[in-house]
Amino acid sequence: MAMEHAVEVEAVGRTFPISGGKQLQALEDVSFVVGLGEVVGLLGVNGAGKTTLTKILATLLLPSSGAARVMGYDVVADTRGVRTSMSVILGGDRGLYNRISGRENLAFFGMLAGVSRRDLRERIPLMLDQVNLADAADRRVETYSKGMRQRLHVAIGLLSRPQVLLLDEPTVGLDPLEADRLRETIHQLRREGTSILLTSHLLLDVERLADRVVMLDQGRVTADLPLRKFAGLAGYAAVVTLTYRGALDLARSLPAGAAVDRHTHEGELSTLVLKLREWSGDLFGALGRLVDDVQIQDIDVRPARLEEAFATLSARRP
Repeated sequence: MAMEHAVEVEAVGRTFPISGGKQLQALEDVSFVVGLGEVVGLLGVNGAGKTTLTKILATLLLPSSGAARVMGYDVVADTRGVRTSMSVILGGDRGLYNRISGRENLAFFGMLAGVSRRDLRERIPLMLDQVNLADAADRRVETYSKGMRQRLHVAIGLLSRPQVLLLDEPTVGLDPLEADRLRETIHQLRREGTSILLTSHLLLDVERLADRVVMLDQGRVTADLPLRKFAGLAGYAAVVTLTYRGALDLARSLPAGAAVDRHTHEGELSTLVLKLREWSGDLFGALGRLVDDVQIQDIDVRPARLEEAFATLSARRP
């Protein structure tokens, strides 16, 4: 039977002993999957359980209950298979050898990952170019900036051409151009069939990269939805901002399914911000008729943002 999922998490729990003989429940009955070639964003406030789950998938921590598999390999029974199939990019300042060059770091970690010398000779220049470190390849890592170190972490993670990538805060420390370049690299990996589990506090990364979002709260899964549906948990599907001249009788004309979020006036110009309950042609048509009698200066329509849905769900915490 063909494999359907790159990552499978089934009823995973994890407890830690604390003072007084008690147990801290870091994860409880966590279940979700990452499909082949899919990018899943893992979200949650600090303490939600993201780091614990990441360590379990990376075979750095044992689950207390349940099971998890990467490309069919059990994270407890077959750690070698998991590590061969997946690269973990945790980033940060640690995990690199400062007194040797970036090129030498790549060679060392590539050999640890089982990449042949012949493949290393071919891949290392390509990886250095891909993360824009070719000019600094032979400098000691201790001379690298934080952003350069982050890019080196990414190159190391990609060197073995893994089937699954576990990315933790991949754009931390990168300037906007570097971050965009890395996002394009991630898009390219997805097009090539790599499955990716992405954790990030930068919701813009998840919004631009993920197909689906899994949200953890207090160690439990509180949402597992396609990106657009998750964003819709904000309570509305779209935001329309109108800047216009003229009189607009909202009380008489506002169509069902649209609610006023903000209505301001400055001189001859007025700005109306509406939240729409659904993204539909009928509703947009009704809005078009609403503004027939005013002079539109500007109009902006955007879908509900991930950060708005995240804030809405986080505010519901007990």
